[in-house]
Amino acid sequence: MAADRPLPRLYLIAPPVLDRAGLDRLAAVLDAEAVACIRLDPLGGDADAVARAAEAGRDAAAARGVPVVITDHAGLVRPLGLDGLHLRDGRALGKLRRDWGDAPILGAWCGASRHDGLVAGEAGADYVAFGPAAPSPLGGAVAEASLFAWWDEMVEVPVVAEGALDVGTVERLAPVVDFFAVGPEIWSAAEPVTALRALTAPLR
Repeated sequence: MAADRPLPRLYLIAPPVLDRAGLDRLAAVLDAEAVACIRLDPLGGDADAVARAAEAGRDAAAARGVPVVITDHAGLVRPLGLDGLHLRDGRALGKLRRDWGDAPILGAWCGASRHDGLVAGEAGADYVAFGPAAPSPLGGAVAEASLFAWWDEMVEVPVVAEGALDVGTVERLAPVVDFFAVGPEIWSAAEPVTALRALTAPLR
């Protein structure tokens, strides 16, 4: 890692269920570690349930001064006062940027596709996320370290590594990414804070 390059920051994916237990676990991590952004990925359900979960996540983030984005639910961003939107399909990003202007955070999941990342960046993305960063039980093409290294060298849009993260992957990618998106890796643990600290040990 270059001596003048900042360490990657933590982009926290909230628990998929934000009931009292989920909120308590989220709060424990937010109070223990520096988090750059929270992403809400509410489980499917009726619109009211999704909105309630988003409100709960928003309040937890706002109490700690952390910006919050939500996955795909563009219609909730303004009514709930969220900071932005994460898109699993970036094709709508350009129109949203034109309609919303510069203020909201807009990010896009681009899998392992350099092309999709470039398209999202040209459309006005504030970040792109590539992944999974290692082989995943869910399958799919892996975003290789060479993709992150190329992006870091050639493109100014910040890059997020997401999916199937482990300590070795964090250590390998730390010199070439801006953020690590962490969530599923820690929420199944009995102590998410302990799991997060173990996962991100190479950054300390």
